Amino acid sequence: MSNKPDNTFNRRHFLGTSAAALGTLAAPALAQPGSTELEADISVSVTRNISSFRSLQWRPYFSNLKKGAILVDTTSRALHFWSEDESIYKLYPTSVPMTEDLTRRGRTSIVKKVVGPSWRPTASMLKRNPEWPHYIPPGPENPLGTHAMYLSWRYYRIHGTHDTRKIGRRSSNGCIGLYNRHIAELFDLCQVGTQVLLI
Repeated sequence: MSNKPDNTFNRRHFLGTSAAALGTLAAPALAQPGSTELEADISVSVTRNISSFRSLQWRPYFSNLKKGAILVDTTSRALHFWSEDESIYKLYPTSVPMTEDLTRRGRTSIVKKVVGPSWRPTASMLKRNPEWPHYIPPGPENPLGTHAMYLSWRYYRIHGTHDTRKIGRRSSNGCIGLYNRHIAELFDLCQVGTQVLLI
């Protein structure tokens, strides 16, 4: 696999994504579950989506592929996945944290997987925003989209989003977001224990 950019893939991927995204805009999410930060209105703070798609090899980042491996590049706003037997390689555009203060880098792993996650704001969130609901069930208003994979770092997840404008942007408060169709695919490929590296 080459480390050279694959511009053909980039163009084809984004043409399909853009068309789909335009037809499925949803209301902005309220917050990342469990985090202490609020979701900003991205339509005001960020004006464009940018992801840099470049195929990578796993060896510079992982010593092995036991249980599979995920590399999240917060600069290029892309998530790479390699299966344990190297038969599957996936590359997805992501949302990443809005600022360096919200960005966590390093090694972690998937510790829990949930289809149809629910969301509960923390006590500090409710103190700042008493009008917020105490619970949001699975569905189109849920900030976690259709699937969530919880990391060993408290409050950090790789999850879907119903607000498709977020993908390819610095728009999250710590979590890594994917289109719902992509998180569903990745969810099925990963297992509890899958290695995760954020750079």
